[in-house]
Amino acid sequence: MRATVASNWERSSGWIPIVGLALLACGGADSAGPSVDPSAHLPAETILAAGNIASCGSTNDEATASLLDSLPGTIFALGDNAFPDGSAQAYANCYAPSWGRHLARTRAVLGNREYRTGAPTAAFDYFGDRVGPRDLGYYSMDLGNWHVIVLNVSDSVPFVAGSAQSKWLAKDLAASRKRCTLAMWHKPRFFSSNISAWTSNASTLALWNQLYAAGVDVVLNGQQHQYERMRPLTPTGATGGGRGIRQFSVGTGGESSEMPFAIAAGSEALSDAFGVLKLTLDDGTYTWEFVPTVPGQFTDTGAGTCH
Repeated sequence: MRATVASNWERSSGWIPIVGLALLACGGADSAGPSVDPSAHLPAETILAAGNIASCGSTNDEATASLLDSLPGTIFALGDNAFPDGSAQAYANCYAPSWGRHLARTRAVLGNREYRTGAPTAAFDYFGDRVGPRDLGYYSMDLGNWHVIVLNVSDSVPFVAGSAQSKWLAKDLAASRKRCTLAMWHKPRFFSSNISAWTSNASTLALWNQLYAAGVDVVLNGQQHQYERMRPLTPTGATGGGRGIRQFSVGTGGESSEMPFAIAAGSEALSDAFGVLKLTLDDGTYTWEFVPTVPGQFTDTGAGTCH
């Protein structure tokens, strides 16, 4: 265990609060409780994820929230959670009536919309520590057999090598005792789009370099208004050769969706259907299923093995 200060609830849930780098201990005993054997098999955990979620002008977020009503697991809102501007009014009037009923089991990612008013104050007020330490928005947790990292990376917050977030990430990756690692943030590295030849973001290359070097297995993003699964890739977009990161873009939470025409080279599945991604995280393996709001409209299933 890495956190040297944690409440009973935090220890029992596996949530690791990151208030500052001083809370991280990359070795030694944890005075807050007994150490955990990293080789011990824990029950599989399920996460449910989507971004681009709630708009008062659409009922599609109600449809995806209805899926969550019958799907157990930890929910991750992948950014751009309350349209149009991530304001307190947008969260109260648009997000709360749909996905808001699952707040108790939701963790959040910050997106571009959360910064539309200048700062994501409303998101921190609404989610509390479920979107990470205030004014940071990045955090991590152990979820069953997996280590899960949530980063604050979007058009509004670029990832810079050597920044405070980059240094925190390096320490967090080094401290993890889990074999399998999943990272998520809003803005993807690779994607299909409706702009000719625009299928990658150079601004997230430094982040992918850092994750790839650490052997991260899976990445989730939420910016593009579509569902897309990429084959395991290196940071430059080459086939991973056994070490590639598998990326899912899940921007299908309800606000709007589109079917792109500029298809990314590594794309293996693509749809404009509204729905959520169900990831089952087991000991050394994972399975995925895209669950659409319209039964039979589109699905994508498969399985992978951790590095």
